[in-house]
Amino acid sequence: MKILGIETSCDETAVAVVEDGRNVLSNQIASQVEIHARYGGIVPEVASRQHILAIIPILKQAMADAGVSWHDLDGIAVTIGPGLAGSLLIGVNTAKSITLAHGIPLIGVNHLEGHIYANWLLDHSPDSTPHFPLVCLIVSGGHSDLVLMKRHGDYTVLGRTRDDAAGEAFDKAARILDLGYPGGPAIERSSREGNPSVPLPRAWLKGTNDFSFSGIKTALRRLVDEGNISSNSDIAASFQEAVIDVLVTKTIAVAREHRVKQILLAGGVAANQLLRQRLVQDSPIPVLIPPLVLCTDNAAMIAACGYFRFRAGKTEGMNLDVLPGLKLG
Repeated sequence: MKILGIETSCDETAVAVVEDGRNVLSNQIASQVEIHARYGGIVPEVASRQHILAIIPILKQAMADAGVSWHDLDGIAVTIGPGLAGSLLIGVNTAKSITLAHGIPLIGVNHLEGHIYANWLLDHSPDSTPHFPLVCLIVSGGHSDLVLMKRHGDYTVLGRTRDDAAGEAFDKAARILDLGYPGGPAIERSSREGNPSVPLPRAWLKGTNDFSFSGIKTALRRLVDEGNISSNSDIAASFQEAVIDVLVTKTIAVAREHRVKQILLAGGVAANQLLRQRLVQDSPIPVLIPPLVLCTDNAAMIAACGYFRFRAGKTEGMNLDVLPGLKLG
């Protein structure tokens, strides 16, 4: 079964073809990072216009790479939210146009759910196949969620950020330190030359599985304003250490509490090498982590998720609309 995936939730225009929810036949991504870097962040109107320019060429390339025609496709999976409304509309309207023209079933996908399913796109060995029940840590620019998954489509959110998400915290820290955009990779690059020796707070929020990263951002701002740092690299390394310490510790604690078989990592911040290493190193429970290209926004994960939704009979009509504030669970 071949599913075409379309992802336009933010600033990546992506189209992919995935077979049977596991095999990536093509995965094309047009990034807008260089365009938005000049503004220090994503400009929604600019993102929408770039999606309009990129979506058809990317669609054609993905289908050519996969060697498929419209008749070979069993479904069209598209991100409906959460995300930027204008960006989401480009993807959804493209998917609906294909459905209308070719009669291919339409499948709406939650972007966060898609990130989880990036973990199904690994090789097919027993060690790289997700096993239920599992806990997934989804960390991105807008989300820091701990999700219990007992079966396909069954999600319970056990914890989420109360303020800044991890990726948002990295972006803001990079801006404070004048390290550039996007913040996550900038903080990580600077950290390689630094020593995590600057004491920064951790918001453990005892008694809950939630996260909070606004306090550490405020502490960083205060240190910079007061001139109490020796180097940007040291403070970047310390900031990264503090965020990852909380993410890893809380994830492992939740996984132990619910006696899951595996921990999954997902989302753009899952590309951070220290987070990947620390979670695998510290966890007594097996950990699955997607390759870097499947951590950031991509359409292969949307197609993979779409396959499992389609198999469960979950398709949409032509009244499908975008849901910018869509939540998981």
